[in-house]
Amino acid sequence: MSESSAETVADIVASAASASAAGAAGSWRRATGLAGAALGVLAAGAAAGVAVERMTVGREVRRKARLALDAAGPYGTLRGTPGTAYADDGTELYYEVDEAEPDQGPDVSPRRRRLFGRKAPAPVTVVFCHGYCLSQDSWHFQRAALRGVVRSVYWDQRSHGRSGRGVAQTRDRVPVTIDQLGRDLKAVLDAAVPDGPVVLVGHSMGGMTVMALAAQYPELIRDRVVATAFVGSSSGRLGEVNFGLPVAGVNAVRRILPGVLRALGRQAELVEKGRRATADLFAGIIKRYSFAGREVDPAVERFAERMIESTPIDVVAEFYPAFTDHDKTEALARFRDLPVLVLAGVRDLVTPSEHSEAIAGLLPDAELVLVPDAGHLVMLEHPEVVTDRLADLLTRAGAVPAGATVSGYGTTSSTGSAPGR
Repeated sequence: MSESSAETVADIVASAASASAAGAAGSWRRATGLAGAALGVLAAGAAAGVAVERMTVGREVRRKARLALDAAGPYGTLRGTPGTAYADDGTELYYEVDEAEPDQGPDVSPRRRRLFGRKAPAPVTVVFCHGYCLSQDSWHFQRAALRGVVRSVYWDQRSHGRSGRGVAQTRDRVPVTIDQLGRDLKAVLDAAVPDGPVVLVGHSMGGMTVMALAAQYPELIRDRVVATAFVGSSSGRLGEVNFGLPVAGVNAVRRILPGVLRALGRQAELVEKGRRATADLFAGIIKRYSFAGREVDPAVERFAERMIESTPIDVVAEFYPAFTDHDKTEALARFRDLPVLVLAGVRDLVTPSEHSEAIAGLLPDAELVLVPDAGHLVMLEHPEVVTDRLADLLTRAGAVPAGATVSGYGTTSSTGSAPGR
């Protein structure tokens, strides 16, 4: 991205802030239309600003293509047994459970027997935590592969997906914190997995949520957690991420962004109209910050776009400041004696792979996997790699028998076939 492009985006953001302060409705509408699109990058966890390739297909053709992909895509359609947990502030947290199929005989994995003893243990449950402005459906490929193999719980973070808006945020104007998300995860565990061993899997903000759980409930990690996976996550220093922007653009955005987000959050309805009106630009931003490869299935791209579009701008605004404050480096010590997978895309612009390397550096026995040609949504872009490494982690933890078959479900290449589609 050129420096002039970065400065242009910064000017857009600045004009939105100025319009808000001046109360000029016309200027506000123009500014939020562009700023809403620029800030749509936050929905993938990034900062505003990206150069988008020139579109050569007519707007109406692209609109019809999006509708066709929405109708045809199978992604996000997997459903389990629904449940509701309640956070400490009363927020409803929606989750679904996929049960494991009954054992097909007397054979039990020797590793599982060594880990849990001779008596039949409570089933291991894998709990998946999604990232910022996504939903539980972001684990679509892994869910399809693991169905019936191991008991799994998928939940929506507060104000995301099918969960309720954060009560503390809407009623009491309390800022969102990563610590709050850790307590939310504890509420989900109490409701969906009250006993038995647990494997925790978190992508991006979901990984931070797992760290916050460990910081506040170390005894739970010690007594019940048997393995953990951090996918495209970070233990802190997110304020230093440059999102692929040159220095001038990063500094401008960092200086202006917090105030603009607060302003946009107060004008949510106008901003949402701006996001819809600039859907083509928004799609380009999502692709840039979600995926690294050029041959991602357009239906997968559209699936990611739909998840991100569904996150209201005021939720984007509520959550963003929490990342600057996030620092859970010390909490990583709680996982030192467990099997741990740390996985990231080499070309992740949102939580750069260096952050995953830093996590692995503090957990010397962790498996570190860096996926070439992968961006932030690595579990959608390269599902076969993520599923394979998760399956190995589950086997090492005794969560599945060594002989169990976990399908490498799916490919997101537009030139290949996708099983199950």
